[in-house]
Amino acid sequence: MRVALVTGGTAGIGAATAEALQAAGYRVAVNYGTNETVAHAFSARTGIPAFAWNVADAAACRDGAARVQAELGPVEILVNNAGITRDAMLHKMSFEQWREVLDVNLGGCFNMCRAVIEGMRERRFGRIVNMGSVNGLSGQAGQCNYAATKAGLIGLTKSLALEGASRNITVNLVAPGYTETAMVGAVPPDVLAQILKAVPAGRLATPDEIARGVVFLVADEAAFITGITLPINGGKYMA
Repeated sequence: MRVALVTGGTAGIGAATAEALQAAGYRVAVNYGTNETVAHAFSARTGIPAFAWNVADAAACRDGAARVQAELGPVEILVNNAGITRDAMLHKMSFEQWREVLDVNLGGCFNMCRAVIEGMRERRFGRIVNMGSVNGLSGQAGQCNYAATKAGLIGLTKSLALEGASRNITVNLVAPGYTETAMVGAVPPDVLAQILKAVPAGRLATPDEIARGVVFLVADEAAFITGITLPINGGKYMA
């Protein structure tokens, strides 16, 4: 039974992905940052173990991946879902707002990939899915930091896909549109209404709809799919 690790996996898209992987027959572990209450409730409900560490900390990622592997076995599937927003127009954005989002969203992906890639290469198998965003494809006012990280993940995904292809390691990116999560729930209603006007499907995605894309990409049968960006956005941006 293959072992899958989902970062930021106790709520929203991450939780839906972890549960979908579990339903598909994988052994699953999730990572979370600081919210123990949510993590404990998630584990109690699903039976999926949750491990706390900050993905922006490279040493913590290395140690966290080792803890998961000691408990469940080698990590063969990695879903880099952990992400944050610190929205502001660029002329009002602080250095801290810029740096924190880069460190978590882009740096965290590098840290986690680095923590598991050598084992994947040795075993000659791996599936990595990075969680992008429609705003990494189209841009979004007030999100220069967030959109930059999600666009950066596309380049990281393609480059690592080239590096891993000969070792049966696939690396792909899912780019969700606006989805029913706490992050989107924090968007002011008038702003969200304007955003939805630009979505041909006329609604938000559900986390389960995003998770299905991840489950497809990590399957053994998806071995010839690598380096792609899979948009799941209701037609808002057609790449």
